[in-house]
Amino acid sequence: MADDWRSDRAEPLAVGPPRQRMTRQQRMREARHRRRRRVAAVIAVAMLVVVVIGAVFLGSRLWHSLFGGSASDYAGNGVNDVVIQIHDGDSTTAIGRTLQDKNVVRTIKAFVDAADGNTAISAIQPGFYKVRTEIPAANAVARLADPANRVGKLVIPEGRQLDDVRDVKTNAVTEGIFALVSKATCVNLDGNRRCVSVQDLRNTAGAASLPSLGVPQWAAPAVTALGSDHRRIEGLIAPGSWNIDPSADPQQILSTLIAGSAAQYESGGLLATSAALKMSPYQILTVASLVQREAKPPDFPKVARVIYNRLAERRTLEFDSTVNYPLDRIEVATTDADRAQATQWNTYVRPGLPATPICSPGQPALAAAEAPAPGDWLYFVTIDMQGTTLFTREYEQHLANIELAKRNGVLDSAR
Repeated sequence: MADDWRSDRAEPLAVGPPRQRMTRQQRMREARHRRRRRVAAVIAVAMLVVVVIGAVFLGSRLWHSLFGGSASDYAGNGVNDVVIQIHDGDSTTAIGRTLQDKNVVRTIKAFVDAADGNTAISAIQPGFYKVRTEIPAANAVARLADPANRVGKLVIPEGRQLDDVRDVKTNAVTEGIFALVSKATCVNLDGNRRCVSVQDLRNTAGAASLPSLGVPQWAAPAVTALGSDHRRIEGLIAPGSWNIDPSADPQQILSTLIAGSAAQYESGGLLATSAALKMSPYQILTVASLVQREAKPPDFPKVARVIYNRLAERRTLEFDSTVNYPLDRIEVATTDADRAQATQWNTYVRPGLPATPICSPGQPALAAAEAPAPGDWLYFVTIDMQGTTLFTREYEQHLANIELAKRNGVLDSAR
């Protein structure tokens, strides 16, 4: 009976759709899809990791740049000497940016914080300064505040010419502009002393193109006429205080000085004055150089008038200063042989003005050339050791003044 009961039990029935068997191609396709999904997931995770790391890195640098921190400053004595430039009007932040750009300090904020309250930094003069790369901000402040680290400072006195000149009586040598520039470029970097030589400056003055030297258009014809003579740029570098980059080459240095001088002359009204006087700016600059060499400041306007009067009457100027100029010397009493030399500057034999200015005139001499004193004088001579100078139109009176000068022991040339 038991066996009959089991045989009568109903068999369970399958429910739902019948399962379909996947072909081999379908199974391979499904496997490829699963692999692609896994690879995509791995790539997404990797990209997320890169983004997170980059955000942390950049955020850290930004945080330290803005707010400082243990990584916002260098430590140690630095790596290399470097020259940086501070411009006129630079704020402490601007100086810090320059230092950061030159890898001197790590962050601008570190320098600004270190310079806070430092009067030497707040009153720092524009110019070039020697510092070191990768130094603590406080070290950078101390170096900039030390006058010994200022480099490239150039002072050109009034009346200097490009080349050195020798006093015939005392044998003393007065350094010319080239020598002064060369000294100003000297700087010790990592124990090595570097200077731009006088000869390199002279060679560049004679060989470089006029545009590369910064020669203004109003001087170009006269400069071109001198060919490769380095004295063609005489008078185009104004006296005064200059900042020059010791790391620059001779052409860059001369261009800075000449272009800056031209801008200075023009801003002083030289172009307008030349139009009023019906002379070129270069001619007025040349007159000013003669005034500078021939007289003392109180007599500058009168000497300028003598020059213009003699030019107007087509008389030779006959200035001993123009004889001495190409000889690179200072000599009150020139000889007949000296005055007979046919140079482009000797106004005993050359009509009109010399080929170039004979020195760099100061502002008082230039002002006298632009606004000469009224008068009809044609001659002047210094008659005593105090510098008293007598002016006259009459030649006979001039001869009498010369005799007075001789009696007083003054060996100045007659005009």
